[in-house]
Parts: sequence; structure tokens; C-alpha cells
Amino acid sequence: MDELSEVADAIADPVRREILMMLRFAPLTAGDIAARFAISRPAVSRHLRVLRESGLVRDQQIGRHRRYSLVRSRLGDLAAWLIQFDTQRGSWSQHLAALETEVYRTRRDRSRAEPANDRHTARHPKEDMA
Repeated sequence: MDELSEVADAIADPVRREILMMLRFAPLTAGDIAARFAISRPAVSRHLRVLRESGLVRDQQIGRHRRYSLVRSRLGDLAAWLIQFDTQRGSWSQHLAALETEVYRTRRDRSRAEPANDRHTARHPKEDMA
């Protein structure tokens, strides 16, 4: 099985995806991970084994506990493959560029129109005396 397929198979399960989400910020022990699920500890251990064998997490034995951490580099190939299907990425930058152009055009038009409007709407001091 190629690396891309291994990673895709590993993240196909929602429990494993949730474990990866939990490991985004900091390593966690197997007990900490298992405590967040309603499934049994052995079931969580099987999910952790799949993630470890796919290279998405690494484990470190610390005393009696096993601590798991995310291996972000293993997600890079999958992310690169998926990005080619992200048709919104290009159009978002185009939409934002068009919006920026429109904002500048509106500001320019307003600044040009303001002095002319001020002349027509401003009252002459002599009119106030009448």
C-alpha cells in the first residue's frame, strides 16, 4: 500500500480523526485520549495502533504511561493531493482582489465628489445674515 493510501485509510475513521484533532495542540497520554471517548479503552488502543502504524502519531513510553504526539509531516502528502481539488482557493483570491479594487474605487469616487458637494450645499455667510 502506498503512503497516501495508508494515511487516507487511517483517517477514514471518525474516532481516529478526532484523536488527530486532539493531538494538534499537545501530546496526550493514551489514558487522556481514552477518557474523552465513550468507547472502551481497548478500542481506543486499537485506533491508536492504526494511527501509529500509519505514521500519523508517534508514541513515547514515559514511566507507566504512553504519550502520543501528532506527526504533521505525514499529512503533507495527503494535503498536497487534496489541494488540487480545492476550486474555491483560486476563486476566493480573485473575489478578494475584486473587492479590494471596488473598495478603492468607491473611496476615490467619494473623495472626488465630496469637495463638489460641499460647495453646493455649504451656505454662504451673507445668507445667514439675511
